[in-house]
Amino acid sequence: MRGRTWLGAALVLGAQLRALWLAAAVEVYTAKEVVAVNGTNQRLKCTFSSSSPVSQQLSVSWNFQPEDLSAHEPVFYYLKEPYEPPSGRFKNRVTWDGNIERNDVSIVIWNLKPSDNGTFTCQVTNWPDVYGTIGEVRLRVVQKVSFSEIHFLAVAIGSASALMVIVVTAVIICRQRRRKARDRRPEAADAE
Repeated sequence: MRGRTWLGAALVLGAQLRALWLAAAVEVYTAKEVVAVNGTNQRLKCTFSSSSPVSQQLSVSWNFQPEDLSAHEPVFYYLKEPYEPPSGRFKNRVTWDGNIERNDVSIVIWNLKPSDNGTFTCQVTNWPDVYGTIGEVRLRVVQKVSFSEIHFLAVAIGSASALMVIVVTAVIICRQRRRKARDRRPEAADAE
């Protein structure tokens, strides 16, 4: 009987310790979606919280999943120092922009292209917190608005504004003339 009591207590204790272990996981925070203009640079912000102090074994992995759902590609890695990718689409186009002491593990991607549309993932492990969430941010690269499009938009808005001023002025003038005409009718009737 005593053996069963100890076994039951050990199982309950094991379940509680496992629950505490899972509760002590790294939480990662990113924006859900970022929109950037083609040819510009964009900071992909990623921050984290951990129940443990930042350790020397903290590691950060950034990966990329293109919109066409082809294979994941490594973007960046950090372990004691930043490591840029040795090859691939992000070679010489990504830099570390984080601050480990402030729980910031952000990166900057340079010279964005439409082929960079997709989902970036940020994963942080901070020993002993090796489990946790993975941050995801969807990047959309849009084309620049050319000068002719901006010019056309400005002309359209200016024309619409000018037309509104002309219509309001015409309505005010018509109302004033009607009032003057109405005011003259009683004067004419009195004169007769």
